[in-house]
Amino acid sequence: MTSHKTAQTMKPATAAKKLGVYLQATPAEFQEGVVSRSELNALQADPPQWLQDLRRNGPHPRPVVAAKLGVSIAGLARGGVTEALTTEQIDALKNEQPEWLQRERATQAEVRKEAARIKEKNAARDGQDDGPRS
Repeated sequence: MTSHKTAQTMKPATAAKKLGVYLQATPAEFQEGVVSRSELNALQADPPQWLQDLRRNGPHPRPVVAAKLGVSIAGLARGGVTEALTTEQIDALKNEQPEWLQRERATQAEVRKEAARIKEKNAARDGQDDGPRS
């Protein structure tokens, strides 16, 4: 009895998500094939030029756009941003500071502040709970 391992593979969309790139901007051979775990690791360890260019210039997927703008993905949608944006477009939005972006950044700051408050409260509660139990 020999056990033989098959390579774990993933769809191109999953690999693109893990690489933080917009699938439609990747080369056709990437979009049409499957990506093995070892291929993904190789792309992450030593990114080819196309991957470096995509990460630098975009177009970027919505999670990356949201992170670069300091807002949530839902905030992007509320602001009317539904497509992938290039680094240049993101920088233009940062410079323009439209009203929706200011509002969403303020909302995101409040969410982070509240999350930190809850974390501190839970840490304090857990710290008090270290006494002996009977």
